[in-house]
Amino acid sequence: MLIRAIRGKNKTPFQFMKLPFLFLILLTSLHARPNVIFIVTDDQGYGDMSCHGNPWLNTPNLDRLHDEGISLDDYHVDPYCTPTRAALLSGRYSTRVGTWSVTEGRQLLEKDETTMAEIFNASGYRTGMFGKWHLGDAFPYAPRFRGFDDVVCHKAGGVNEIGNPVGNDYFDDTYFRNGKAEKFDGYCTDIFFRETRRFIKESVDEKSKQPFFVYLPLNAMHGPFTVADRFSDPFRKQGVPESRSLFYGMIQNFDENLGNLLGSLKQWGIDEDTLVVFMGDNGTAAGSDGKLDSGGFNAAMKGKKGNVYEGGHRVACFARWPQSLKAGGSIDNLTMHTDWLPTLTELCDLKAPKSLNWDGRSIASLLEGKTKNWKERSLFVSKQADQLSLWKPGGNNQEKYPHFAVLSEKWRYVNGELYDINADPSQKTNVAKQHPEVTRSLYAEYKQWFEDVTEEGGAYNRFILGAREENPTRFTTRDWHPTDGGVIWKMELVEDDSLFVNGFWAVDVQRSGSYEIRIARFPEDAESPAKANQARIQIGNINQKVKLDPDAISATFKVDLKKGHAKLQTWLRDAENGKERGAYHIKVTRL
Repeated sequence: MLIRAIRGKNKTPFQFMKLPFLFLILLTSLHARPNVIFIVTDDQGYGDMSCHGNPWLNTPNLDRLHDEGISLDDYHVDPYCTPTRAALLSGRYSTRVGTWSVTEGRQLLEKDETTMAEIFNASGYRTGMFGKWHLGDAFPYAPRFRGFDDVVCHKAGGVNEIGNPVGNDYFDDTYFRNGKAEKFDGYCTDIFFRETRRFIKESVDEKSKQPFFVYLPLNAMHGPFTVADRFSDPFRKQGVPESRSLFYGMIQNFDENLGNLLGSLKQWGIDEDTLVVFMGDNGTAAGSDGKLDSGGFNAAMKGKKGNVYEGGHRVACFARWPQSLKAGGSIDNLTMHTDWLPTLTELCDLKAPKSLNWDGRSIASLLEGKTKNWKERSLFVSKQADQLSLWKPGGNNQEKYPHFAVLSEKWRYVNGELYDINADPSQKTNVAKQHPEVTRSLYAEYKQWFEDVTEEGGAYNRFILGAREENPTRFTTRDWHPTDGGVIWKMELVEDDSLFVNGFWAVDVQRSGSYEIRIARFPEDAESPAKANQARIQIGNINQKVKLDPDAISATFKVDLKKGHAKLQTWLRDAENGKERGAYHIKVTRL
C-alpha cells in the first residue's frame, strides 16, 4: 500500500533526531533492521503489575520485559483507548486526526493519515495486526486497508459490543480474518497471541530476509471482566473483590501468554533481533478506584481511566531489544505515545515521507542513554469525551475547553490546578496560587495547542459508500452523531424496548448510482423482528418511508445517490406506542 500524504494545515514541525554515526554503522552492519512486536493492553494501568509494586499480582514476564529492557518511567497516553491508538499509529495528537472519542463516528482514524503499519509495509516489512483495532471497521478505516498484510481482529471496541456477531463473550468467539468472519476456539487473549505466533513462525519458516512488524493491541483487560477460574481464583482466595479478581485474572492470563511469546522468540532464534515494546492504553479501569489511599493499587497516583490526573494517562512502557538496548535502563524524561512512530522510523531505518508532520519526537537517543542534548517540551492531554459537545450545534471550541492537563518535566497543570510533579507525584497540593506566572504560561500553551489541533480535527470522518474496495458498507448506532439521546454500543441495549434514541451518520458517496439501503434494529445474524410498523430514511434531500409488518426483520430502500457528502438518518416507528427510534444496523450496497 502506498503511503499517503497528510492533508490539512500541520503546524507542528517534524522533529527527527539522527543517531550518532557509529551507532548507525553498528545498527546497519549487525542487525540492519529488527523485527518489531508492539503490544498494547487495554485498561491496564501503571500499577497493574508486580514490577511496579502491586501487592496482589505476580507478573513475571512483564517484570522480565522491565528488567531486560528499557523502562519509560514518565510515559503518557490519552485517557481513553481509541484516542491512544490513533495517536500511537499516526504519531499525531488524537484530536488533530479527528479520533478523540470511542463512539459517535469519532473513533474513525482520518483516512488520509499515514499509519505506522503503512510506513513499515512500504519499507519492506511484513505486517500483522491481531486484536482490538477500534479505529473503524469499514473501508477505508479497517486495518486491512491501513497497511497490514495479515489481520485477525474483532470489530468495535470490544469482542461483545454492537457490530460484532451475536454471542461473542470472550470464549469461542467469531472474529474477522482479513475481513471475513471466522469462528475461533479458545479465550480471546489466547487466540490473539496464538495468531501472533503463527504469523511470526511463518516469517521464520520462509527464511526470508524480510523483517516483520506485529501490532498486538489486546481487548483485555477491558470489561466485561471474564477469564478462566484458574486465573481469577487465587485473588478471590486473597479476599480481593470479585470484579478486581477477574480483572487481575485477565492480567495473569496475559502475562502467561507474554511468556509463551518470549519463549517462542528464543526457540526460533530471533530473540536478539526482535524489538518488543509494551504499553498500556490508558490508566487502570478496575485496579483502583482512582482515589488516593483507597481501593486497590495505583502506584500512589491520583485518577484512573478517563481522568486527566496522572493516574488516567501515565502508563507503563517497556522496550526490550537484547542486541541493542542495555538491560535494566530507565528513562525519566517526559515521553508520549506519539513519540513511537518517529522513534521506530529512526531505529528501523524506515522510509517515511518527509511531508509527515508528527507531533511526537524520536526518543532513540534516550533509549541509547544519550540525554545530554534532550530538549524539554510540554505535552498535552485532553479528556476527549468532553469534546463531543464542542462540535454539536451551538458548541464553541474557542471558549469551552474539555478537561485537560499540560505536562512538563516539573509541572502538571490540570484543569486550572498546578502540581509540582517531582515534589508531589500524588498531586495532593495545588500550588497554582504560589506560581501564578507558571499557571498563566501553561494555560496559554494549552489554548494555543487546542486551537491548533482542533483546526484539523473538527471535521467529520465519513463512512464511504459505493467504494470498489468494499461493497456493501455496514455501520451501526455506535457510529452515529446523536440527535435524540445518545448512542448504543452494548449488545444488550439493542433489545431494550424503552430506549428511543436516534442520530445521523456522516457519509461520503464515492460514486453516483443506484443504491440499496437496508435498515434494521437487530444485527443480521440475530434474525429478530424490528417491532415497527413504519420505516423511514433521509439521505441528503431524499426522503422515503414504507409500512412494515411488526414481525419484519428489516426494511429496504432503493435510492439514486449523487457523488458527495451527505447525512443519513433513519426512523423505525414502534408498533406498540408509535414512538420512533433510529435503526441500529445499516447496510448500504451500490447496485
